[in-house]
Amino acid sequence: MTSVGYKLLMKVNTADGWRPLADFSKIPAKTIASILIGSMQKLALKVGYVSVNLNRQQLLTSEINEALIYVQNLLRPLKLVVELTEEDNPVEINFEDLQQALVNYQLRGIELSLDDVGTGLNQLDNVDRFMPYLSELKFALQNFEESVFDQEIQDKIVFLRDLAQKNNLRFILEGIESEEEDQLLNKMNITLRQGYYYGKPHILKLLDDDPDN
Repeated sequence: MTSVGYKLLMKVNTADGWRPLADFSKIPAKTIASILIGSMQKLALKVGYVSVNLNRQQLLTSEINEALIYVQNLLRPLKLVVELTEEDNPVEINFEDLQQALVNYQLRGIELSLDDVGTGLNQLDNVDRFMPYLSELKFALQNFEESVFDQEIQDKIVFLRDLAQKNNLRFILEGIESEEEDQLLNKMNITLRQGYYYGKPHILKLLDDDPDN
């Protein structure tokens, strides 16, 4: 399977090495902007897409939006994809509050992906309102106890695959970890996939003295 893009996963360096963040929303906007710019400059010639996760609150942060627009303008034809996470917000955010940011993304050529569809704030009944702004739907197997061999999970995958196709969107399935899963997804006509079966995350060093692990 050919690699078409990278996803940026931010971690914090601890005494035990790089570890996932307990609360992504607590990263200062200036830090996110700086890391985003540095990372995409390194990846610009390697792939066609780079994705970055944002929650709804971050989507409304002007400093982050300015960095996204700066990077997209700087690094064309590389395409920046914002993955809107299912993460809850400390304050209530209405969809109407997000619309202007979504319109600005479209005007600048930044794409929007709805991440982890079917969980958290990204339940199926919230998909329709985002549809005019979306380029991509994502479904994560790791969010469910059942495996991809479970019929109910397969039904969800097929439903989202067909919904994406109907609306001319990409559909990406996350969490593939074995050859057996990969072969099944070939039969299900799932062409875009992510998971440890295809490659594990690795450190992208922005500075020469950044730790290796």
